[in-house]
Amino acid sequence: MKNQSLIIYDNNILYDVLFEISDELNCSVSKFLKKDFLKISSIKNLNYLILTKKEIPNIKNQILINNFPINIFKLAEKINAEFLRLKFNNQSDIKIGNYVFDINSREMKNEALNLKLTEKEISSIIYLSNAKKPIKVNELQLNVWGYHSNLETHTVETHIYRLRKKILNKFNDGNFIFSTADGYQIK
Repeated sequence: MKNQSLIIYDNNILYDVLFEISDELNCSVSKFLKKDFLKISSIKNLNYLILTKKEIPNIKNQILINNFPINIFKLAEKINAEFLRLKFNNQSDIKIGNYVFDINSREMKNEALNLKLTEKEISSIIYLSNAKKPIKVNELQLNVWGYHSNLETHTVETHIYRLRKKILNKFNDGNFIFSTADGYQIK
């Protein structure tokens, strides 16, 4: 099942050509005519591109194709590159609680503020947010840091302490990551 959609807007010839090579593009290809304009604005799938001769106002993910003839291989390369860019951007933002985490830029955001995080801080937050129960220090040490030690270490506790302090100082939120007798958890 192809989860990428390429929409050809008001260009039947381009649709016919790209439909023939849709397997190489690894996407489904469909066409919309001018009369179908309202359907475009109701697209629910975030992983789509629209090929069009003229920009369509208030519609995202457009590739303008207005110089004909066009090299089909260069067009296929451009389409695949745009799908990769979309995938990268769509996987970037994760909402956890009252915050949005941009994984690519490693930032924690709310409406007004941004906080730069390290890779380990992002990894810790994502791991904790995916858990349904409090996570013990040794589980974080093994699954986020990737090592298991029989030695007494306070790396995880220190790391979480500093992360909580950063969040408190920036967002005035001392309850985002909280500790229980059973470990750490995200509110």
